[in-house]
Amino acid sequence: MYKDFRDKAFEHRHALIFVGGIAAAVVGKKILESQTTKDYAAKGMAKVLTCKSELEESIQDIKDNAEDIHTDAKAAKKEAVCVDITAEEE
Repeated sequence: MYKDFRDKAFEHRHALIFVGGIAAAVVGKKILESQTTKDYAAKGMAKVLTCKSELEESIQDIKDNAEDIHTDAKAAKKEAVCVDITAEEE
């Protein structure tokens, strides 16, 4: 009996795949339209935007620190050049 059912199902596997696809689409549509899914999506998007904002602030802080280090290095290099020149004149 089971073998007969399996053989007939195997003969019509394309129809079964089609029906399974329709069932998956209907269930998926119901899930995507539910209020719970929308709430989770909104909360997730809010967290993503918060992370993005914090990341942008961190990147700006890193850029500011790098500019400060670069400015300090240029000033130190100028001081070193000035010290060398005055030392040679004496």
